Amino acid sequence: MAVYVDEPVWPWAGRRWCHMLADDEAELHRFAARIGIHRHAYQGPPKTSAPHYDLTGLERDRAVRMGAQPVGREQIVAVFRRVREPRKNKMRQQLPAAAE
Repeated sequence: MAVYVDEPVWPWAGRRWCHMLADDEAELHRFAARIGIHRHAYQGPPKTSAPHYDLTGLERDRAVRMGAQPVGREQIVAVFRRVREPRKNKMRQQLPAAAE
């Protein structure tokens, strides 16, 4: 299993932020705890489609020093697509069975 971090390019609250994702959600939480990130910082379904943590640049540096794989935008998007929950077709769910 691997943990991935992209570049801290997202500005918010005077800092630059990045994403931390993993191949397995349990591994993501274990790694976050190892680097001192509290579980309340977790972002995942149903609010977001993929389980992840947002990290500051300093937290990212710590994550890389402890074994996270630094990746570029294309790679983090590929991981995101791999681990996200499938979107549900709300329109199909609202249609009566005879209309399908």
